[in-house]
This record gives sequence, structure tokens and C-alpha cells, in this order.
Amino acid sequence: MIKTRRWNDPVEPDDGFRVLVCRYRPRGVPKATQPWDAWFKELGPSVALHAAYWGKHGQAPIGWDEYRRRYLEEIAGERKRIELLAKLVADGETLTLLCSSACVDPARCHRTLLRGEIERALSFADRAR
Repeated sequence: MIKTRRWNDPVEPDDGFRVLVCRYRPRGVPKATQPWDAWFKELGPSVALHAAYWGKHGQAPIGWDEYRRRYLEEIAGERKRIELLAKLVADGETLTLLCSSACVDPARCHRTLLRGEIERALSFADRAR
């Protein structure tokens, strides 16, 4: 099972292995009490893509379709990390992908796109067996 949540959502007993997938580590969260088990910043959108989506640096924000395309291109080079997460799920571990507290709509968040990539890796591994 793969779940997606915001990093500051309350921890649920069935969250399993919680992975922060943001480029930026949340400020003010002491390492001793961080509510995630691992941080894979490489699976978050790049600084440039984040800025483009939010319209920083005086540019108009890019749309969701452009963001999705660019994000998926960016993480194409992270197959090993994606396959590692898929293996955890294949081995029966629940995986919870955590993103920024600003991402209120999971349908328009990279964590959901990443979930799809992990599910594709699982499907590919099943077909290979």
C-alpha cells in the first residue's frame, strides 16, 4: 500500500515507512522529532521547477500539465530510488509519501505523480516474475 500525505498531517498507526519527498526540509522541525523515517529530496521537484510552478522571479506560473511533464522528466533519473521504494511495498511494507504542508490538493501534487511511478515500477516487477 502506498499512501500520500502532508508531512505535518498527524501520524497514523498504519503509515508504515514515512518518506519526505520535498526538495526543502521543513524549518523548525528538530531531527529528533521529525515525523518521517527518510528524506529523499531528489524525489521532490527541483528548485527551478518549484519556482516555475509558483511563478517566482517575476514569471507567470506554469500550468499543471507543464509541471507534470517536467517533474516526470526530472525523476526519470531517480529509477534506483523509485525501485527501492517499490521493493519496500512489494515486500509488504506500507509506504507513506510526505510532501509540503502547502500541498493541500493531492491531485495536483508531485507526491501523487511519484506514487504513480512507484506503482508502475511495482507493475513492471510483477510482469518480470
